[in-house]
This record gives sequence, C-alpha cells and structure tokens, in this order.
Amino acid sequence: MDSTNIMTDKKLIDDAFYIEEKYYGLWDSTDLDGKGLVTALTEDACIKATRFYLKGRQEGWPETKTYEGKVGGKL
Repeated sequence: MDSTNIMTDKKLIDDAFYIEEKYYGLWDSTDLDGKGLVTALTEDACIKATRFYLKGRQEGWPETKTYEGKVGGKL
C-alpha cells in the first residue's frame, strides 16, 4: 500500500469527535481540538470505543474494586 494514497479525510461523528484512517489500516479518533483519543483496528470499533471513552470522561468512571492476592502457608 502506498502511503500517499491513505485516506486523509476526517469524518465528524456525533458532532463530538473526528475519525480518520491512518497507516496500516488503523483508525484514530480526535476530539474537536485535534487531541488524540482512541486508536482501533476498525472504523466501527474506533467509533464505539471513542463514544465509551467520552461518556466516561463526561459522566465519570464507575468505582472499581481492587483485589489483593495472597497465598497462605508455605509453598
């Protein structure tokens, strides 16, 4: 694939972010200011992951549980 023939047109999605195809067929999303958000293998995965990321950034991330693994006794 010739790198000069890579699609450089950005698509505006949900009036919230842009996606574009990059080298090796990867897809990148950027916010409206041009800051990088997500890189994915497919256009659809990039859109879904960026929507998830932006929702988490806007509404906050859910509390996560942490677990500690300990082995009792001698090994």
